[in-house]
Amino acid sequence: MFRIHRAWPIAAVAFVALVGAAGFRAAPGVLMVPLQDEFGWSRATTSLAVSVNLVLYGLTAPFAAALMDRFGIRTVTAAALVLIAAGSGLTVGMSASWQLVLCWGVLIGLGTGSMAMVFAATVTGRWFVKHRGLVIGVLTAGGSTGQLVFLPVLAALAHDHGWRTATLVVTGAALAVVPLVLLVMRERPADVGLLPYGATEPADEPQNGENAARVALRTLNKAVRTKPFWLLAGGFLICGASTNGLVGTHFIPAAHDHGMPETTAANLLALVGIFDIAGTVASGWLTDRVDARILLGWYYALRGLSLLVLPMLFADEPHPSMLVFVVFYGLDWVATVPPTIALARKAFGPRDGTIVFGWVFAAHQLGAAAAAAAAGALRTSLGTYTLAWWGAGVLCLIAAVLSVAIGRARPRPAVVPAVEAPVT
Repeated sequence: MFRIHRAWPIAAVAFVALVGAAGFRAAPGVLMVPLQDEFGWSRATTSLAVSVNLVLYGLTAPFAAALMDRFGIRTVTAAALVLIAAGSGLTVGMSASWQLVLCWGVLIGLGTGSMAMVFAATVTGRWFVKHRGLVIGVLTAGGSTGQLVFLPVLAALAHDHGWRTATLVVTGAALAVVPLVLLVMRERPADVGLLPYGATEPADEPQNGENAARVALRTLNKAVRTKPFWLLAGGFLICGASTNGLVGTHFIPAAHDHGMPETTAANLLALVGIFDIAGTVASGWLTDRVDARILLGWYYALRGLSLLVLPMLFADEPHPSMLVFVVFYGLDWVATVPPTIALARKAFGPRDGTIVFGWVFAAHQLGAAAAAAAAGALRTSLGTYTLAWWGAGVLCLIAAVLSVAIGRARPRPAVVPAVEAPVT
């Protein structure tokens, strides 16, 4: 009789949880203009809150991986969703910019950071051997696409009913996922008497009783001594700057600067999300079959070229060239994640590799935070985002070079003292 392996329901719930957590990450791009209209806050002010969010989102990730090792995936995920709901719900009563930083930046940053891509990497690493790249691609698409697909809904709610209604919808979406996580999610296949999907023997990933912070920091201390870590982190820093930090945060305001309605621009970003599903799943499938270094190099190079031409595509309404950009950029949005995870696991092992990816993802979010703040400052001082788009394009071309170079990075050989030849 045909039976579905327990790994697939676990992956399905992880997908739903990632989509639910993604809702509030979509809010800054939609709500930036409404907040400016109501409170008079500049793009630089709102960008600061987004930057704090992105920094905490990234820095929480490696500790979240260790916390999941210590306390379990189910406990950490449920707590993170509740924190996201609290942060989004509290925004309805804010009246000062520091409250925006507290809600958007601190609470949402900590909550979403605990359910970052490390969550997807942990689930797939424990539950899958076969199709691991494909599953990580699907889960990654859930997190990023959920963020983008929420955009038109939030934009329409903010336009028709006010931005507070939009944030309350996100609160409800995050809370609705908590029961699913508690009922379905399990820590490891061994807990239910199974092997990981596609495995022929038990995985050697025992639970860790050590302090989560100590594990994360010790793993980082080992990783920073290697070239692969810096190459991966450098590329992923640029990845974050060119996606979440720049396009995810400033695309809608930039389009609005050219006369495009916010709802229309939000629909374009949602379209990016639709094609992101195909691109990320395909990237996961390719990661199981193609050299991950080459994939990353192509992804970054093509993304860089697309960003260099983006400033010429903005207009008061979508036109064919912009639609081509949207489709192309969507296919490339987070296609970088599956090969990056694969390279981290290959270089540092299954368990340490997941925590190392958490630190690499922290670099991703530091890049995103820097780009969000820099683009906001440029827009405030120059009145245009053009330099931000061009700068990100050049950085992506640099990331392509870093990615290809990962294969040439090797640990330095130990120095062996020379032995003097005997005198004859």
